[in-house]
Amino acid sequence: MYFSFSDKSSLLLIFFFHGVVFSFLLFKKGFETENKSDYWLGTFSLLSVMYVAPFMLGYAGWYGRLPYREILFYVPFQQLLLLPPVLYFYFQRLFDKSFVFRTKDLLHFLPAFLYNCYILLICLADKWVLDEVYFYANGQDKDFDAWYQFLGFLSMVYYLLRSLMLYRKYTFLTFNALSFADTMTFIWAKRFLWVFIALVGIRLVFFVINPEWDEFGRKFWYYLTFSFLFYYITISGYLNSVRTKTSFSDWQVTDTNKSSEAQMDLADSKSQHEPLPDLDEWKARVVVLMVEGKMYENPELTISDLAEKLGTHSKRISQAINQGFGLNFNDFVNKYRVEALIKKLERGEYSMVTFLGLALECGFNSKSTFNRAFKRETGQSPKEFIRNRFQN
Repeated sequence: MYFSFSDKSSLLLIFFFHGVVFSFLLFKKGFETENKSDYWLGTFSLLSVMYVAPFMLGYAGWYGRLPYREILFYVPFQQLLLLPPVLYFYFQRLFDKSFVFRTKDLLHFLPAFLYNCYILLICLADKWVLDEVYFYANGQDKDFDAWYQFLGFLSMVYYLLRSLMLYRKYTFLTFNALSFADTMTFIWAKRFLWVFIALVGIRLVFFVINPEWDEFGRKFWYYLTFSFLFYYITISGYLNSVRTKTSFSDWQVTDTNKSSEAQMDLADSKSQHEPLPDLDEWKARVVVLMVEGKMYENPELTISDLAEKLGTHSKRISQAINQGFGLNFNDFVNKYRVEALIKKLERGEYSMVTFLGLALECGFNSKSTFNRAFKRETGQSPKEFIRNRFQN
């Protein structure tokens, strides 16, 4: 196979090769761990290397030589309408353990399907129907038509906004469902979203600076930057093994006429604003569990654990805590953990057990989470608190 090695083609080849390798590794990991988010990320990585391929092969001389030029012309390497929804469904599966891909979700891939049908028809017409090359008579790759590039940019913006909404909902539900939410906020996933924003940003910048997308040689730095960003997303996703414990379906209201995101908005609104009947009674029952049952000592306590003990559903307990105490579930439980720790300090136990050891006994599962919760509750770091309270 012909390949002319140059500085540009060789540099993009490195990213291309590693992208293919990590695509395989992600599919393998997804199969072994049964984690479907890895399949979505593997697909994103594969589509990304396809996106870079025309420029890598172009700098390697394919556009100037037959039959390679026709491969680039008639194979739709740049799946601009497929990349954004694939990345969006990766986030969907990443944040929501109950997510199941449904038939109606295929609509997100309809624009990409139509574009591929368009390219197929062009290929059939030029190669088998017409006596001459008609659609590619101008020698320009259809993937770089301005209308298609601009439509791809709009698709990226749309799915970026949807992904940001997903993360906002995920954060809201996590802090209202888990007592260890600080360790499940997926800081690395937030960085993914920043990279997604960067992808949209550089695409906008290069689109404005170099609007002539058929001018092949002027786009190298854009594709090099894209390669760095998709490489970061792929490697970070592969190396991270954290799985969400949050299920969006546990918080959705039953309304078949609303989309899942609309249901989530309604559920959030009800949880925050709809008055809870017998609020004082539910508050008292929750407090009894926390004080007498010491459920806060469970480092993996979830709101469904409380709901099960009280024979109700999670949303009702969340309402009781949100409206009765003005706190989310995570902060509510950590408040009891901090209070229990302070009582241990007042009994002088800090002289016998390490400070972190006491925190773990009270239900905290990490030093960083404990430090943040303690300072949020007391306004002081643990060391400052001991010095001011016990060493003066």
